[in-house]
Amino acid sequence: MINIYKKLFFGLLFLVFAFFTYKYFTGEENSTTEYNSNLIQEQIKSVGKLVVTEGHFSQVLTFKDKDSYLGGLISFDKKAIVIVNSDASVAYDLRQMKYEIDEKNKIIRIVSIPKEEIKISPDIQYYNIEQSKFNEFTGADFNNITKKVKADLAKKIEKSSLKTNAENRLISELSKILLVTHSVGWKVEYQGSEIKSEKEFKL
Repeated sequence: MINIYKKLFFGLLFLVFAFFTYKYFTGEENSTTEYNSNLIQEQIKSVGKLVVTEGHFSQVLTFKDKDSYLGGLISFDKKAIVIVNSDASVAYDLRQMKYEIDEKNKIIRIVSIPKEEIKISPDIQYYNIEQSKFNEFTGADFNNITKKVKADLAKKIEKSSLKTNAENRLISELSKILLVTHSVGWKVEYQGSEIKSEKEFKL
């Protein structure tokens, strides 16, 4: 009878030990995965700032306008020299980046990266203004000049290295995510492919 109780006791003891051993090992894995997941999310938040590249552009324009009457026999002219000094910036707001965390397979999937934001802040100065009382400068004229200036600057930015420099800085920021994920044994995927190095980020 005593042997039966001993067997029951040791059997229960073994079951309790096995249960806590299982909980210990499975719980440790979940804890580590959750810790790594939080670590990666914190890294993503830390690079979720504006990545900005700034440039300076200057240009000189000549504005001319003519109001003609009687088939051109009478005309009233106005003109001015326009000097523009402009600061321009290209930025990526990584706070708008969309991503998924696959804890089961230990993968960070970057779903989308926000489009660049181009900001142009022109300082426009007018010189040698000539105008007639019958054809004076108006608010509409100044607004049209500002629009033309911004359009010309946007074309210059497209041809300059400003956007390329901004992209390089963006990739540099994204590589920080790549570094921390690899350090904890996770993978990064973008556009359906695994990203193993900074060079493989193609925007």
